[in-house]
Amino acid sequence: MNASMPHKQERLQAILAPAPVVAVVTIDDAGVAVALAQALIDGGIGAIEITLRTPAALDAIRAIARDVPQAAVGAGTVLSATDLHAAAAAGARFAVSPGASSALLDAADTSTLPLLPGAATASEAMRLSERGYCLQKFFPAEPAGGVEYLRALAGPLPHICFCPTGGIRVDNAAAYLRLPNVACVGGSWLTPPALVRAQDWPAVTALARAAAALRG
Repeated sequence: MNASMPHKQERLQAILAPAPVVAVVTIDDAGVAVALAQALIDGGIGAIEITLRTPAALDAIRAIARDVPQAAVGAGTVLSATDLHAAAAAGARFAVSPGASSALLDAADTSTLPLLPGAATASEAMRLSERGYCLQKFFPAEPAGGVEYLRALAGPLPHICFCPTGGIRVDNAAAYLRLPNVACVGGSWLTPPALVRAQDWPAVTALARAAAALRG
């Protein structure tokens, strides 16, 4: 295990723990990133994962890191060492991957950026645990077995905590959050594309406020 891993995992826990939901955002226009992030902050959601699925993603991360310092902006869909380094250079405070290749984990060992790697099976979760990852993404949560699958993992793997993402909605998020091995969930329902295109920030704030209250 990399000597810095426990510290990076503690930093990641501190970023993800304050709110029950991490906003997962795919953004096409970096020009709205600051207003979108502020709307989420106003609703009580401070961890924002910008997926690296569009050309605007890195510029959006850069803008949020610069202009909304109270937001913990991260990069999602990090698939390679190149993605990891680009996210760090843009000012991301954490990185999220749907899985975990050896090359990506090796790059994370030498990066200061905390990584939330993905696992979908007990074997994958155990391998990540061996490398020091006690906090992992469970993806794709619903297709991979959902709440019942995570409940089953809690018995033999009580030391691993998950952030389920994939198919999480406002109507099923609370069931995940009641599990002892779930730290938070990732959700894209907070920033529906139609609301973002319309720049309806009060509506985004209302969705964020409802999400922030899920664990209350």
